[in-house]
Amino acid sequence: QGEPIRVLVTGAAGQIAYSLLYSIAKGDVFGKEQPLILVLLDITPTMGVLEGVVMELQDCALPLLREVIPTDKEEVAFKDIDVAILVGSMPRREGMERKDLLKANVKIFKSQGAALDKYAKKTVKVVVVGNPANTNCLIASKSAPSIPKENFSCLTRLDHNRAKSQIALKLGVTANDVKNVIIWGNHSSTQYPDVNHAKVNVKGKEVGVYEAIKDDSWLKGDFILTVQQRGAAVIKARKLSSAMSAAKAICDHVRDIWFGTPAGEFVSMGVISDGNSYGVPADLLYSFPVVIKDKTWKFVDGLSINDFSREKMALTAKELTEEKETAVEFLSSA
Repeated sequence: QGEPIRVLVTGAAGQIAYSLLYSIAKGDVFGKEQPLILVLLDITPTMGVLEGVVMELQDCALPLLREVIPTDKEEVAFKDIDVAILVGSMPRREGMERKDLLKANVKIFKSQGAALDKYAKKTVKVVVVGNPANTNCLIASKSAPSIPKENFSCLTRLDHNRAKSQIALKLGVTANDVKNVIIWGNHSSTQYPDVNHAKVNVKGKEVGVYEAIKDDSWLKGDFILTVQQRGAAVIKARKLSSAMSAAKAICDHVRDIWFGTPAGEFVSMGVISDGNSYGVPADLLYSFPVVIKDKTWKFVDGLSINDFSREKMALTAKELTEEKETAVEFLSSA
């Protein structure tokens, strides 16, 4: 076993982290041979809770976990890290406008971006989970000019997994039988879950999803709405937001960055839009289909885009452009 890698999780006293930390520490993400130091950052009032999380991680008696460092200080948290999983953000409270939410989060992600710039390794891989994830990620990246933009991504893998699972449920197959769904755009209700290029294994034969399901109105209607609004549906049912599924999606996302995507498969993640071939404006943090090799992602180019898709892709780009403009305004005054 080589040198331990340093992995930071922010919002570490929260719900998602509680599901996430065990999976990371037991080797689900970086492999069963890779020792780890876990750095846990949260706000000062949660330090007592965080102590409890540290005790539990110790009590799991995990062979890969070399050290757990709880802290409320950015200069401690971001020091020499290899991976940053930024889960903590200001949640939307009742009666709060999206604008208020953006303003509060710009402050957080400007500060964390600056800390990445100052303390983290320049090779650090940064994954933003806290919402609004795309714009928070863009702000963090802009606040860390010495770290390549390509090292920043935001989580749309939960939406990707939701889309896969809806198709699998409809066809009575497993989620593993479905591949190459795409989430385009924002991790919000304007995102576009696209199955025009998705394939499904039915009785040992790989077919297109449209061909397998033979129900275009469901695929263009209820399927899209279900994926777009799934987060809200979970909150309504559970009175809490998605935690177990979000943690699983983070593990999938980071593992693919670390080990690459399987041959013939692509995944969705929010990445910087510069140089894409789909007409998405530059300088947006937008979810695309990507393949990953040697810890480096590339756009999946050359997919045909029909008019229905183009319209949906433009709509979510418009929302992201507006969010970005609002956030950049706040950034200059933050």
